Amino acid sequence: MSVAERTDGQSVMPWLVLITVIIGTFLGRLDQTVVNLALPKIIGDFHITISAAGWIATAYILANAVFVPIWGKLGDTIGRKKVYIIGFVVFIIGSILSGLSWNLSSMIVFRVIQAIAGSADYPTAMAILAVTFPEGRKRSQALGLWSVSFALASVFGPLLGGPLIDAFGWRSVFLINLPVGLLGLGMAMTFIKESIGKEVHHQFDWWGALTLGSALASLVLVLDQGQTWGWTSLPSIISYLATVAWGIAFVLIEQRHPEPIVDLKFFRNSAFVCSLLNSFIAFMGMMGSVFLIPIFAETFLGYTATQTGYLFIPMAVFMVAASWIGGRLTGLVQPRWVIIFSTALAAFGLSLFSFLDPRSSALAIMVPLSVMSFGLGFGMGQRSNVIVATVPVREVGVASSISALARNVAGAFGIAVFGSILNTLINSNVMRIASNSVVRSTSSLDYQRGVELVILKAQVGAYASVFSIASIVMALGIVAAFWIRLPKTAGMKTVETFVAD
Repeated sequence: MSVAERTDGQSVMPWLVLITVIIGTFLGRLDQTVVNLALPKIIGDFHITISAAGWIATAYILANAVFVPIWGKLGDTIGRKKVYIIGFVVFIIGSILSGLSWNLSSMIVFRVIQAIAGSADYPTAMAILAVTFPEGRKRSQALGLWSVSFALASVFGPLLGGPLIDAFGWRSVFLINLPVGLLGLGMAMTFIKESIGKEVHHQFDWWGALTLGSALASLVLVLDQGQTWGWTSLPSIISYLATVAWGIAFVLIEQRHPEPIVDLKFFRNSAFVCSLLNSFIAFMGMMGSVFLIPIFAETFLGYTATQTGYLFIPMAVFMVAASWIGGRLTGLVQPRWVIIFSTALAAFGLSLFSFLDPRSSALAIMVPLSVMSFGLGFGMGQRSNVIVATVPVREVGVASSISALARNVAGAFGIAVFGSILNTLINSNVMRIASNSVVRSTSSLDYQRGVELVILKAQVGAYASVFSIASIVMALGIVAAFWIRLPKTAGMKTVETFVAD
């Protein structure tokens, strides 16, 4: 029997709860960002190859993706605060162990512990905010600001991680999580109130969790390693088949289980599906482009890693400002119009990157980044609010875990696809330009310079083409947004029935 839900709104300090979950989300994503900066020093200390070191990041991505839906379901059934705090505590422990690791094997094990704990943040944090901010406009603002913390972590990772590593060594990027984590944990225990979706009398859907986890592991693995293996190589083909097989098994199990880990009825909700699709496209474009920009800046403009990090500061400012403005429109403008404008502006910002060349100034990167980030931030809260508003409040944790999965897979997909397109275009451009070029000199030095110029032109042209393609892909998200239809009361849905301690 389900229990009606209620919340003790009088004892909750909403904006302190928002700050609390932002600290947790920011810390988890920041850790994922700065570890990449530490890899060169880890490689030197552990005496490992670059290929082997790649598994430090891959293991984290895999474990994080697999456990997001599990935590989402557990939060809805045993309590979001419990799950959030468990995740926080284990993340701190995993961080300390990672900072004390002595070889590659120990590092991978401890990073998996970190990832499993970190994956508890997104679904529970989103559900906690949905309960804390029951009114549509404030909820949209809160969800927007919280969503921005993902991007802020990507921006501040290089800015904070570089000096930290230089001054205290690579272990500091893990050990710094102890004091910051304890602050966030103390705030969580003080300000967050317990809430659950409903009492559950059925056995937890372990088979659903196993099959979904296996399908996600296969998918994320091939997205992460596909370029290295080759997209048509035997390991990649095995991963494709495993993803399909486990996915089919998962759907069959979920159709029969009384308490499925992912309720498939969500996907009969057109607003939910269209919002999810728009988010997938938006994050694929953002992550794919943000991944390529530092490479371009450091390779062709000669910037250092720290200088490149400075380029992203305006991105953070514009995204925060836009998320606040977009959230204020909740209840005044239909969510789909906000999301359509958001997606169109982000696509325009991406298209501006197609004008980059080796003579570009810092502004040529900062302006497109600012336009794109303002566009994405403008609809960030509305995207999250649609997810919350279109499902029963008792299942918002599961719904938000699906949203988290879409964003995680979208990021990996964007990096893999755009990176693969870039490499293909570079090779194609080299052949095309070389076949139409003539070096009118017998000097070997002149010939070498000619080859270098051909390669340079091929690479720059490939980047321009990739950003043009990315802008077109981003614009396709507008189509999905057009089909987002909410009942007039959905955007202002209140939460009156949560079980609270």
